[in-house]
Amino acid sequence: MAVSMQQLCDRCQQAREDARRGPHVTMDDEATLGWGHGAMTGAMPPGRSRGRLADEVYDTLLGQLMSLRIEPGSRVTIDVLARELGVSQTPIRDALNRMEAEGLVVRVPHAGYRIPPQITRQRFEDMLEIRLLLEPAAARRCAERASPEQVAGLRSMLEEMAELERGVGPMAYGAFGLRDAAFHDLIALSAENQVIREALARLHTHVHLFRLHHDIQVTHLAMAEHEAIVAAVAARDPDAAAYAMRRHILRSGERFRRLFDGMAVEA
Repeated sequence: MAVSMQQLCDRCQQAREDARRGPHVTMDDEATLGWGHGAMTGAMPPGRSRGRLADEVYDTLLGQLMSLRIEPGSRVTIDVLARELGVSQTPIRDALNRMEAEGLVVRVPHAGYRIPPQITRQRFEDMLEIRLLLEPAAARRCAERASPEQVAGLRSMLEEMAELERGVGPMAYGAFGLRDAAFHDLIALSAENQVIREALARLHTHVHLFRLHHDIQVTHLAMAEHEAIVAAVAARDPDAAAYAMRRHILRSGERFRRLFDGMAVEA
């Protein structure tokens, strides 16, 4: 059964509320799907706090970065974003301040913010090395410690990514990337090791990788690898979960290396 955009938005909000119980807010994709120009109003709806609205703006901007709607090297300003998203400048400023602290935007004195260039090949290799050290361990602990609800959450994310994988265009691609990031974050959360989770969150791996190029093979091949990870976790097989995660990261690394090689040839 196809998942409607409204259903995705509802699931996004639930995931965001669940993540807020921990110190790190999981990135979700549905803001990029559910918001268009003017989709939000300048006045906050009843019950929507300033922090919650800033989180939604943050998620939307991440989606625009990953879909390359906001291109590397481009300049963004608070007033323009406020008009485009139909919100006041305060949540825009809060979201951009958070993104600046995480290295996703750079403040330019008297000129707003600039989107950093895409990651270098060396940065990519360094990130891959750290992921290989941390994520298989997280998958192993996830198989041992994940609650039935968390396993169900992983399966639900697979279903949502399958819907997004069939989507067309850069926005669907960016939305898949954000859901992919949330999938890996839930594995780290289920592992019950906050240090690993925080370390992986600071990398913003999926934001940087999905900004490199729009390649539908990336999403298609990742789906089968994700399914192998969830199957091992659901079977409570720590060794298989660690192996499936390691294989996923290595194969992902091979796919993105080809993108770097292609960009080097074009240059």
